[in-house]
Formats: sequence, C-alpha cells, structure tokens
Amino acid sequence: SLLLSENLSFEPELSFVVLLSIMADTAVKPVYKNVQSVPAPDFWKERVDKFEKILAAQPKIEGKAIKITLPDGSVRDGAAGETSPLSVAQSISQGLAQAVVVARVNGKVWDLQRPLEEDCSLELVKFDSEEGRDTFWHSSAHILGWAMEKLYGAHLTHGPPNGDGFFYDGALPNGWTVDTNDFKMLELLVKSFTKQKAPFQRIVATKEEALDLFSYNKYKQYLISSKIPDGGTCTVYRCGDLIDLCTGPHLPHTGRVKAFKVVRSSGAFWLGKDGNDVLQRLTAISFPDPKLLKQWVSFKEEAAKRDHRRIGEQQDLFTMLPIAPGCAFFRPHGTRIYNTLLETMRREQRKRGFLEVITPNVFHTDLWKTSGHLPNYEENIFKIEIEKAEHALKPMNCPGHCELFRSKARSHRDLPLRFAEWGVLHRNELAGALSGLTRVRRFVQDDAHIFCTMDQVEGEIASALEFMDFIYTKFGFLYTFELSTRPEKFLGEVEIWDKAEAMLKNALDGTGKKWELNEGDGAFYGPKIDIHIEDALRRSYQCATIQLDFNLPERFNLHYAGASKDEERPRPVMIHRAIYGSLERFFAIVTEHLGGKWPFWLSPRQVMLVPVDPKFSDYAKSVHERLFNEGYNVDVDYSGNTLNKKIRNAQVAQYNFILVVGANEVENNSVNIRTRDNQVHGEKTVDEVLVEFRQLVDDWK
Repeated sequence: SLLLSENLSFEPELSFVVLLSIMADTAVKPVYKNVQSVPAPDFWKERVDKFEKILAAQPKIEGKAIKITLPDGSVRDGAAGETSPLSVAQSISQGLAQAVVVARVNGKVWDLQRPLEEDCSLELVKFDSEEGRDTFWHSSAHILGWAMEKLYGAHLTHGPPNGDGFFYDGALPNGWTVDTNDFKMLELLVKSFTKQKAPFQRIVATKEEALDLFSYNKYKQYLISSKIPDGGTCTVYRCGDLIDLCTGPHLPHTGRVKAFKVVRSSGAFWLGKDGNDVLQRLTAISFPDPKLLKQWVSFKEEAAKRDHRRIGEQQDLFTMLPIAPGCAFFRPHGTRIYNTLLETMRREQRKRGFLEVITPNVFHTDLWKTSGHLPNYEENIFKIEIEKAEHALKPMNCPGHCELFRSKARSHRDLPLRFAEWGVLHRNELAGALSGLTRVRRFVQDDAHIFCTMDQVEGEIASALEFMDFIYTKFGFLYTFELSTRPEKFLGEVEIWDKAEAMLKNALDGTGKKWELNEGDGAFYGPKIDIHIEDALRRSYQCATIQLDFNLPERFNLHYAGASKDEERPRPVMIHRAIYGSLERFFAIVTEHLGGKWPFWLSPRQVMLVPVDPKFSDYAKSVHERLFNEGYNVDVDYSGNTLNKKIRNAQVAQYNFILVVGANEVENNSVNIRTRDNQVHGEKTVDEVLVEFRQLVDDWK
C-alpha cells in the first residue's frame, strides 16, 4: 500500500528494498516500556539554560519591613522580598500550609511561594474554593504539558483550567495523534514528576526574551508577537523542565498533586478556528486527595447517564447534523417538550403584563453600529449582502426592541412597557466551542425588555425576581444571586448608578434570600443581577439575568413624554430580563437535571394504552381519541408482544402512565393504571383519569 500511495512501480526483486527505505523515512509514534526509557525532547536543555539566565537577572526586592493583615484583622510582621504567603501559613500551622493552594494579596491571586512586596492584606485560599480549584488545575495542566513534551516532543499552545479539570493543546510531530492506549504512560510520567516535587518558578521576561525562549515553537511565537506590545513584558513559569508562558498563579510544587487522571483526547483547531492547524487536546482531572478522584469518577458516571445528548438519542428528542453545524433538529417528541417550555413561559409572561412582539431576523448593519454590537461583537455576527448593502442575522433582540419603542410617541402613561419575544437568534460560535444544545449557533431566547422610569425600577426588579423564583421552583432548581456593581469605566452619572444599585439591593433583600456582592463587576452600561441555578448533580449554571441598561436608551435616543408639559422629555431605563436564557440550553439543563424522567406536565410521552388482546383494540382506540382531543401525548401499543412486554417497553420509554384495557375496562368505560415506576393505581373510569391528569398539569407535576 505504501508503494501504491507513492504512485511508484519497481521491479519485483527491488520492491522489498524500496519498501524498507520508505518505512525508514516514515516516523512511527514510539512505544516505551517504562518511564525511564522515555527520552527528553531536543529543545528542553537550551530552553532551561535560557530561563536560568533570565532568572539570574531578575531584580531583587528590597527587604524592608512590611505589615501583613489577615482576614481576622490580626497583623503580622514580614520582610519584602522574603516573606511569602506560604511562610505566613507555616507560621500559623503546618496543616494550614499543606491545605492552602493559593493566596489573595490585596484582593489579587498570588503564588504561595512568591515573596510579598509591600504592606498588604492576605487571604489563604484552599482547594474547596473556585480560585483554589482553578489554581490547582492550572498547575496540573502544566504538569500534563510536561508529560506531553516528554512523551511526544509536543509543541504546546495553551492549557487552562475549564471549571471541571483542565486541558492542554499541543502540536505533535509527524501527524501523531493521542489514543487511549497512551493514557497509562502519560499518567505514569505525571506520577514520576509529582514525586519530584518540582517547584514552580516565576520570572518576568521582555518580549524579546520570550521570543527567544520559545524560538522553536511557532504557536508561542504567534501569541507573544500578537499579545505582547513592543517593549512590553510577560510572565513565564517553570516547573522541572517544563517552561511556559503563563500569568499564574501556581502551586508551590508538583508534589501537591496526589491524584491525576487523563480523561480523553480529541482534536482541536489552533485558536479554535476551522482551517487552522489541528492540534491534539488532552483533557484531565486532578485532586489533592485520591478520595476526591474516586468521588469525581462516580459523579461523572452518573453525569454520563444524564447527558442530554445521550438521552436525546435514546428518547428520540433531537439530533445534530453536519449539514447545519451548531443548529439542532428537534424531532416530534423533542418538539413537544420545546413547545411546552415555550408555551408555559408565554402564558406566565402574559399574566405579568408582558406584550409579545415579533421583530425581523435580518437587519441592516447600521442597527448594530448604533447599538455598539458591530465593533465589539463582529466576529460572532453572521453577515449577508442584500442589494449590495451589508445586513446581518440578529444575535440578540434588544436593539430591535429599542427600534420598536421609538417607532411611535411614548408617554409616561405607557410605562412600564414590557416587550417579550421568542426571537430566533444566530451567533457565529467557533466550531470547537459547539457542544450539543448547550453551545449552538441558532437558538431562541425568552428575551424581555422593560422600559420604565427610574422610580419604577425597584418594583420591576422585584417582579422579575418573583417571576424567576416561580419558574425555577417549579423545576426543582436551587439558585443563588450575585449583584454586580459599577465598574471603573461606566456610562452615566455616579448618582444614577448609586440610586439604581440601591434599588437592586432593596429588591434582593425583599426576596429573603442571601446574595453576594460582586463589587465593580457590572457592565459599563448598568448594574446587573446574575442568577446561578444548581441542578440535581449540584452543577451550577447561569441562565437568568436581570440587567439595567443606561446605554441603549442613549444610543437609540429614546424618550417619552413626562407628566409635566414643561418637563424635558426624559429617557426611559431599560431592563434586560431572561429566565430560561437560551431555550435550547435550558432544554439541555432540564434534561440532565431530570435524568430524562419527565414530569407529566412536560412529558413528550404521557400515556401508553395497552390492550390485553387485539379484540380490545377498538376500545383502546376510542380512549386514545378522547385523551388526544384533551391535549395529552398518548399512544397505543397494537403490537403482538405479550402484555408484560408491552408494559415493560412503555416503562423503559418513560411513559408516565400505562393504561391497560381488557374486558372489565370495556364494560366499565375505565382503564387499569400503572406508572413507569411500576406503581399500580388500579381501575378508574376515563372521566376520573382526565380529572387527575388535569390536576397534574395544573400543579406542574
């Protein structure tokens, strides 16, 4: 086959010699018997020598006396350039020093082993916090990168934590790929490296030094050239022979990692862009305690059973096809769930005074220039040319709602004006970021925009929070609030921001629930409330958002007539509100939260009718017709299977109720009821069943 692929022909007696020659020039991925037999890549020694040279030239910090304030208010003495967060932890207790993974110095994350430089506040952060896990997994990514360089001579690109572990992308020589057979050797290499307790060392390098340090790696060369301004600097970390561009912070040494598992390998485009080099992505997980890894494996096994893509296939709900990447095809049963979610929100919005509107899918790009989205969001917008003018598919509904508001004269009597839309949105997500229904290019959002006066803001926010609580409680979600306030760069006047933030705080206090303050993390155009929901596996998602906007009313020059004729025409305040967020993503979250066991009101398969004998099929058909006309999702099993087989098939397919009909049921105009969990409810008339079904729907059960 090699000879044919080279399109060559030879005399038979020469073919074997030529074949050996071709094979000698074709690099085969090596297989090693043990860790000791794996050679170091060629670029390691030169890179380490260059690092050591830069390290030796690092400026020293003057060892002046400093004061270190701990969270309990106590103050400790230290010396700049000598005292580190780790040494402070050791002075408190050795157990604390072993438990902490990163520090927060004056509110910023800081390496435990990095010397303090001035008077500061100091917090010691453990693995059980988000910052602690991110640091632990970021350091573990460097350890994984070391193993990838060691085993393959990989040219690494980037390796961040991703909220549930970490990954590292790298280009392997000769077109090699990583398969599951490699995982064991990678893990053995990692184990050998963690035993070395190789320290993480940090340096500050100039752009020129960084380019020289990574002269062998075209990907690092690109990042340095494009991200670091001329005359600028960057930070570089070393652990063992691994040296990488990195902002940090990191663990004190590799020995802190006590459990490590390579999870999967896959391909990934360089910079996430289709058509770029295909890299190898290794995803892994690590922990400071082996027990945590065992718990994580069990959790992942349960999560895999609940994966919405798996359930979607099993229950015939939706599919993703290569003809339309990132766009879901909902099958009939999936469409039933989708429409029930939509109609439920539509009904509840109507009760709360929202006016449903429809705006175009395609707008001239002037709209997105006015809104400010085009210069800041252009790479995510699908653009098309119509009659030699540039247009775009809408990625969000808010600018269209602003146009609707200003399309006619508005009075203070019209406010609050609550627009809601189930608009079809398109966003040009990178191919590598697409994932089932959770990250798509085409989706529908339960978008609402409220135009109101400043004095109406608090009431509208309180109403939005009540609405959100109503919906999430029905699905069994727990949730938390975060209030993000005025950032350094903001639009508008400080007094208006202060008043708005006070209103949001009052509305949050009115819920009776705890909430957290994210000081300075609001958008430039207004403060916001982020809501994080927690599913049955205690995973957190952000779906709902409630956001004040002082920016778009100004950009679109929105006004309304005030109560006094002499009053200047004031601008409305705009509130962005979503509860589901993306309906596709919410569909996925609910699928996994419920594990595919849909409550009756939401179920795509509510009832299966099972005649015990073909002679009762006509009666089963008449009951089916009655239930169907009442709006229920009902089917009949006319197959030749045994009664037990029919019941079992319906239970596996997650029908909420199986209604068995035979001679008694025909005589009594009744059905014999059992559930998917095999609870037998006995015989009831069809009228009684309809009353019970209606009650289940009304109670969201």
